[in-house]
Amino acid sequence: MAFSSDNVEVFLAVIDHGSFSAAARALHKVPSAVSMAIANLEAELALPLFDRSGREPQPTAAARSLEPQARLLAAQLKQLQVQALALTQGLENRLTLAIAPELLAAPWSGPLAALAEEYPLLQVEVLAAPQADALALLHSGRAQLALVFERPSLDGREGFQEVGSDTMVAVMAPRHPVLLAAAGERLREEHLTNTRQIVVAGRDLATSDPRFVFARHVWRTDNALAALSLITAGLGWGWLPRNFAKPHVAAGALVEIPFENLSNGLDLWVDVVWSRERPLGLGAQRFVALIARDRQAAAGIPAADARG
Repeated sequence: MAFSSDNVEVFLAVIDHGSFSAAARALHKVPSAVSMAIANLEAELALPLFDRSGREPQPTAAARSLEPQARLLAAQLKQLQVQALALTQGLENRLTLAIAPELLAAPWSGPLAALAEEYPLLQVEVLAAPQADALALLHSGRAQLALVFERPSLDGREGFQEVGSDTMVAVMAPRHPVLLAAAGERLREEHLTNTRQIVVAGRDLATSDPRFVFARHVWRTDNALAALSLITAGLGWGWLPRNFAKPHVAAGALVEIPFENLSNGLDLWVDVVWSRERPLGLGAQRFVALIARDRQAAAGIPAADARG
């Protein structure tokens, strides 16, 4: 094979620096080694790559044709070397992030994009799963990180970093019979307990969050979009994150239920969570640091680079 990592580096250095001697200085080689490498490459390719008739070698049309692919190969080799070094320092083969589906619009993609720039060859998997299932994936080792709402109580097995907050609001279709029967009057808590509720919960029937189950009659789903469809179809009311529900409220497909005797809204923190029972890999550590940095920036808190 004519091209190798060494002669691609030499080939590009001569193009970039304009002479064999300047390329040699940049590569910390002697000029004869650079000249020899180019001559050997030309012999193997049976192509002249540089016109030596003038004072300095000039790239031929063939060299210019090969240059884009040579630069791509050099960049890929550099990425490969960075990835190999990172693996020796503890980079995961794959980073899996489990996200509660109501939080798919939360600010996690920016830190992930920054992570991809630093480790472009890192394999990343993003799974959407109800909160209880996302935490189960975390504790089983299937996922390294979970993006979820704050838990009702602290779990000593878990470490976490706040990402932000959201407000859970009770919503209903504007044409729901309960609202129509109220004829513009505000509702009370007994309307919630006596009306079918749509609950986003894990597949284990015992995993519903008691903070959000009010009604005697409950339909369950493990998907926030399915819950949204059921609620907008008038099949029940449900709790949804305000940021998730906002465009549907604006479009008139949902209303935040007006209450007479209580406020509609429960503020919850959003956390990225990891298991203390397993060491975090380099990618997971960096993602947590990046998400913490973005959290501080959003709050207007000056901070040094999150690597520190």
